[in-house]
Order: sequence, then structure tokens, then C-alpha cells
Amino acid sequence: MKAVRTDAEIDCTGIDAGLRALGVELVTLPDGIAEDELVEAVADADLLLMCYTPITARVIDAAIRLRGIVKYGVGIDAIDIQAAMRRAIPVVNVPEYAEETVAEGAFAMMIALARRLPEISGAVREHGWIWPEQGWLGRDLAQATLGLVGVGKIGRSMARMAGQGFRMRVLGYDPHVDEAKMRGAGVEKIGDLNAMLRQCDFVSLHCVLNAETHHLLGAGELACLKPSAILVNVSRGALIDEAALVDTVLANRLGGVALDVFCDEPLRKEGHVMSPLYGRDDVILFPHLTFFTHEAMRRLEEDTLARCLELIEGRPVTVRSHDPRLRAQTSGVVFS
Repeated sequence: MKAVRTDAEIDCTGIDAGLRALGVELVTLPDGIAEDELVEAVADADLLLMCYTPITARVIDAAIRLRGIVKYGVGIDAIDIQAAMRRAIPVVNVPEYAEETVAEGAFAMMIALARRLPEISGAVREHGWIWPEQGWLGRDLAQATLGLVGVGKIGRSMARMAGQGFRMRVLGYDPHVDEAKMRGAGVEKIGDLNAMLRQCDFVSLHCVLNAETHHLLGAGELACLKPSAILVNVSRGALIDEAALVDTVLANRLGGVALDVFCDEPLRKEGHVMSPLYGRDDVILFPHLTFFTHEAMRRLEEDTLARCLELIEGRPVTVRSHDPRLRAQTSGVVFS
């Protein structure tokens, strides 16, 4: 039995050790590996584990022994699921390991910008001390308005923290979540995105990336935000038109931006559309790590190994995600 795990830079010692303990020959490949090299590596693989590396139809068709593709994470945009279905190769992800964790990360970045923690700590690091002058004034979250773009599990966790924890007013835009469900989560449903954005002191994105949500926040939507508004994105980079966002930030038309995800990863200090945002006190650039805690990684490794064991033993693999692309599978899967 042979397994290939891409994106070896991600430290998953529990997954690697667990597979080897099962007698699996494990090959790890770096981020950014060329498609030709990946095709060669998977030619005799039984399992393919991936996080960010694109798994194209050519890669899938080359893997003649493949029993399944396991995304050790949530997003499945990089996998050609239709190609896998044509060959009856099940695809599974690990959707639940970091829902609360990512919400905590988004909230941490939001409050960090509101209280100007990066800027003030940087000033203290440089000068040794600062005094409470007007230029260092932060902002309260209590009584402020938070807008959620996407009110799924992560969004609802964010709503609980904001509403119950900080007494914020929470608005939500999500065409796929009804008013009653939002109300039960302490969220006021708003049917028009721009109308919601105009009311918000803080906006946090928590929706999936698809054709409907690609560049959901473009120049027009960004222009609806208050100049003092703080924008947080921990979901997918392409939910925002990044070029329009850079223009908005450089024009000082936002109060702050915190980003954990980008269209082109890894981020680079030069030659990237987001490069002009490096070094700004009103911007937090986080390297796609809001999921990365001891507890979340333990859950990720345990669930990933459980899915791999099902495939190794020839059992149907358990799909917990409600993503319709995964729910459309009819071969080698069982839904929970």
C-alpha cells in the first residue's frame, strides 16, 4: 500500500506516523510540485492526501490504483471531483476539525485591529513606551455592528462570540440560510449585501468559494463600507477582488483589514497583488494559519487517519461534509 501526501511543508507528523504504523509506504511532496512530477508519483499510489496542491484530471487519470483522495482540510476547490467521479474514486475532506478554531482566529484578528494591538506593540518595541495620546485611540466592540457574509457553522460561532460575548449587533447575509435559523443564532438576516455592508463597523467573511461567490466583494461592495470599517477574511481569498481591495486600503478608505487567505498562496513581499499591503499598521496578513492550534491539528490528524483506514480496508469512506459536490458522489462513500 502506497500513499502520497502533498504539501509536505504542513507539519502533520501524526498523519505520517499513523500511516507508516499501518504499513503504508508514504511519499511526501512539497507545495508547488509540478504536475508532471505529481503524475509520476501517483502512478502506483493507493491513497492521495492533499491540502492545497491542485489535483487535476490528468493526475487522477494517471493514478491507476487509486482508492481515494483525502483532503486533510476543508476546501475542495483544487480537486477535479468530476474526474474522480468518472473513475469512481471517492473524494473526502475533514470539514469539522477547526470550525470553532477558525472563528476564534477571525475574532482575534478583528479585536487586534480594533484595539490597534499590532501598531501599539510595534511602537513599544521600537520606542520602549508610548503615552495615551489621541493617535493611539482604539475602538470598543460592544454596541458596534458586525456583518457576517456567510452564516454557516463558522459564521454562527463568530456570531455567538460577538453577540453573547461582546454585546455586538450581528447582521448576516447568506441566501442559503433562512431567517429563523439566523435568528436562533442571534443574527439579523439582511437580504441585500450592499445594504448590510453600509451598516457595519466590522465585516467578517465565512462563505464557500464557488461561481456565485467569486469576487463577492468587488470595488462596488468595498465602496459601501464605512471608511472606519474593519474587514476580516478567513475563508477564501477569491471572495474579494484583491486588486480592488489594495486600491481601497491604499486610498485609506477602510479602518483596517485582516486576511488569512489569498488567491495566490504563499504570499510574497514582492511581485504579488497583495505586496503593497506589507508593513501597514492597519493590515494584518496572516499565513493561512487561523486553523493551526494543538487541538485542531489533533482532530484533523485523527479524522484524516480514520478516513484513510476506511479506504485501506476497502470500506466506504465517510463523507461528513454537506458540500453538494461531495454529496453528488455515488460510489465508495457513505454519508453521515
